[in-house]
Amino acid sequence: MLWPLDASNSSEIDALLDAAFGTDRRGRTAYMLRKDVEAIPSMSFCLLDDADTLIGSIQCWPVKITDDTGEEYAMILVGPVAVAPAHQGEGLGHILMNAALNAALMEGNPPLIMIGDPEYYTRFGFRAAETGGWQLPGPWEASRLLLRNEGDYPLPLSGMLGPDISN
Repeated sequence: MLWPLDASNSSEIDALLDAAFGTDRRGRTAYMLRKDVEAIPSMSFCLLDDADTLIGSIQCWPVKITDDTGEEYAMILVGPVAVAPAHQGEGLGHILMNAALNAALMEGNPPLIMIGDPEYYTRFGFRAAETGGWQLPGPWEASRLLLRNEGDYPLPLSGMLGPDISN
């Protein structure tokens, strides 16, 4: 069953993320993008099985891109999208992504950014075409920096991504 993320506790979420991504996950660039900000409750979800065990989660975070003139553009960082290894391949990632995309629609359909597998996430409208001039505060592969801008918000061609601590 799909629930708001706060239906699960942080230690359960940490254990799920460790199982899905490894215990070294905190050193990844995506963690730098969400440093010192809280996940957006209305856009973050968890999946619980019939025994109320956490089997999946998705979190969304306020981030911004700052262009070369210092102008800031708000976006939402999607991820991590995690499914317990024993439940991968069951379509739970689709359920989580669709929940976050539906929630984004209710929030005005803001630009969504993620670092992820383009072969998987293009089915949800994410593309790397517009992100080629963007920078991140750590290492990343350009083909994995994906944007979904269904609201057609104006965004800069170049700039630095980082956490949006104003939210």
